[in-house]
Amino acid sequence: MDRGALPRAVELAWGLDQPGTRGPKKGLSLEQILDTAIELADAEGVTALSMGRVAKALGFTTMSLYRYVASKDELIELISDRVIGPPPVIPDGVTWRVKLEAWANQEYVTMLSRPWWLKLPITAPPAGPNNMAWLDAGLSALDGVALSAASKFQVVTNVSLFVIGRARFSADLATRSAQSEDDDVAYGALIARVINREEFPHLSAAIEEGGFEDGSPEGEAAGDDAFDFSFSLGLLLDGIEKLVRRSGHQRGGTDVVDDQVGDQPAP
Repeated sequence: MDRGALPRAVELAWGLDQPGTRGPKKGLSLEQILDTAIELADAEGVTALSMGRVAKALGFTTMSLYRYVASKDELIELISDRVIGPPPVIPDGVTWRVKLEAWANQEYVTMLSRPWWLKLPITAPPAGPNNMAWLDAGLSALDGVALSAASKFQVVTNVSLFVIGRARFSADLATRSAQSEDDDVAYGALIARVINREEFPHLSAAIEEGGFEDGSPEGEAAGDDAFDFSFSLGLLLDGIEKLVRRSGHQRGGTDVVDDQVGDQPAP
């Protein structure tokens, strides 16, 4: 792609353009603007992410910011990449599943550490350096696995989309619970009060059998965020593991290494 065709936000994120070069020096930098915007969002949420609010916090006029950032949308695109930081170090000497699970767990923790990030609008696929580093780290977890490059990309992308969805749900639910006056009413008990067995036979049975309180055969408590995420991620990884086994089986199993798909025979 020709450099001139790159969106300005992408050029700024990768340091391919130098903002604020027109007019006299004003003592500002793009990094200062982004870091101040992040600090405001940490303290006050996404409502603080306006050009005027950021300019005021910096002690400059709103117009001075436009020499560095063209719009609020561009500001949000830049901080959405900056705030996630570098990816985790993928552990060595373990299976692909352990690696990808560690990557997904760290992504989940990172997102929940700043719930406001989850409220930022998604206007384009991520293209900043931090997002690309996370993607590369996720793909590295599948190095040596019997999948095509395209399939590995789809696997990592779908795991990330799952993580984002779960994190958004958890953050929204936590906010709602914190504001609710009915926190003492268990979800299952609440639903049981508004449905009946005739119209909702399967849901009623699930509630009566403790499905809303006991989410696993091991007796882990449903509703515990850490367990719910781990259990759901495990279901997704189970499906990916079957895909890996099937791919290795179709290729004769010769390129599946380091027992990354376990010792079970391919189905």
